[in-house]
Amino acid sequence: MTHKITLTQFIIEQQRDLADVSGTFTLLLTNIVMACKQIAHQVNRGNLIGVLGSADTENIQGEVQKKLDIISHDIMVRALNWTGQLAGMASEEADEIIDIPLQYPKGKYLVLFDPLDGSSNIDINLSVGSIFSILRCDAAAEPTVADFLRKGSEQVCAGFVIYGPATMLVLTTGHGVNGFTLDQAIGEFILTHPSITIPEATQEFAINMSNYRHWEAPVRRYVDECLQGKEGVRGKDFNMRWIASMVAEVYRILMRGGVFLYPYDLRDPSKPGRLRLLYEANPMALIIEQAGGACSTGRKRMLDVQPESLHQRVPVMLGSKQEVERLIHYHQMS
Repeated sequence: MTHKITLTQFIIEQQRDLADVSGTFTLLLTNIVMACKQIAHQVNRGNLIGVLGSADTENIQGEVQKKLDIISHDIMVRALNWTGQLAGMASEEADEIIDIPLQYPKGKYLVLFDPLDGSSNIDINLSVGSIFSILRCDAAAEPTVADFLRKGSEQVCAGFVIYGPATMLVLTTGHGVNGFTLDQAIGEFILTHPSITIPEATQEFAINMSNYRHWEAPVRRYVDECLQGKEGVRGKDFNMRWIASMVAEVYRILMRGGVFLYPYDLRDPSKPGRLRLLYEANPMALIIEQAGGACSTGRKRMLDVQPESLHQRVPVMLGSKQEVERLIHYHQMS
């Protein structure tokens, strides 16, 4: 029988090889993964336990929350606030940063998370997931919002779990990207996709075409050229995909290449993008770059964007390097 490498073994072995990874960090990752297992259980049971549908509340972005948004947020907070590994947390579903209760010890890391990405898909049984990002905390006292507003290049670790036909974890600590599949029989994530690499070229793009009339000219030009197929300037046919779940879109790109776009549109100048820099764009950008791809706003490398607020939105263009570089070139020409 082929020896199966568990996530625990993988992290411990990586810890031995990397001077900047500690046992505390390993425990933190273990606790995040445990929370994601609990969320997976809730997602899989769905209507059986009455957790689908709207919660009749809104988050800070004015979006209607699903019951599972709130449940997933609470699971993540409860799993992490007592461990002694964190100085603080931030969630897409919380208005402000989440303090560690006074009765618990403080640690040297900060965690930011989107507890249930793509939750609009829950009620129609499509893939959703959780996204997380880990930063070191340099604050001597209680962390403030400013301690969370760090460029994506400063992330210690980023990952996501996709709750699909199989529950899968994709993880980077800045030394490549690896994928793990949850073995339900033993309750462990097993290394199934080591050293994931994104093909540089692709013939597949993902974008919400219903917003075409609102896009800037560089994005319309790119999509128009893709749609022209072999007869156009690109000289090849493209396939188009759209799932409306970032974890599902990014996972597909990691497995077979492609490009995902959620660009700036002209409807609301106060919202330069749909996706959140700290909870979605930054962790996914680190994963994509570590797998050999690229991620940009169209005008700037995503990991170089200086955050200005906890819930800042940004345009996102990520995936196979050649396609993202073409999009950047079109923006530079405009």
